[in-house]
Amino acid sequence: MGSKGATGPAAGKIRIKMIGSLIGCTDKQRASVRGLGLRRMHQVVERQDTPQVRGMVRAVPHLVSVVE
Repeated sequence: MGSKGATGPAAGKIRIKMIGSLIGCTDKQRASVRGLGLRRMHQVVERQDTPQVRGMVRAVPHLVSVVE
C-alpha cells in the first residue's frame, strides 16, 4: 500500500537484446555491449534500470534494443 512505481519481479528492470554483430565495431562499443553482459546475437539479458545502463544502451543503439 502506498508504494510508488511498478511492483512485482520486473520492477526497476529492463530487458536488453543484442540485435547486431560486434564485427567491425570499435573497442569502446564492444566494451559497452560486454559490460551489459551480452555475448551472442539475439541473447536477452535483464538488468537494473539505472542511468548507467541506459547510457550504455544509448551508446550502441545499432547493436542492442530494449524489449518488453
